[in-house]
Amino acid sequence: MADVANRYPENTAGSYYVDNQCIDCDLCRETAPANFTRQDDGGYSYVYKQPATPEEEALCKEAKEGCPVEAIGSDGVN
Repeated sequence: MADVANRYPENTAGSYYVDNQCIDCDLCRETAPANFTRQDDGGYSYVYKQPATPEEEALCKEAKEGCPVEAIGSDGVN
């Protein structure tokens, strides 16, 4: 389960975030490319844009549910 205390600093402020459990599997970036991107130097994903539409919200939720290591959280600070 993702822990807001371990969220990567690159995450944009808001509900969704990626924490330090990320294994860079690319699932979230493929599922919600408008919201997740890769930090190339560190080799992990982070949220660069919070969902702004119902469609983006649904895709972020799908990415969170599909994350194999549960590194995506949705209880971040708005």
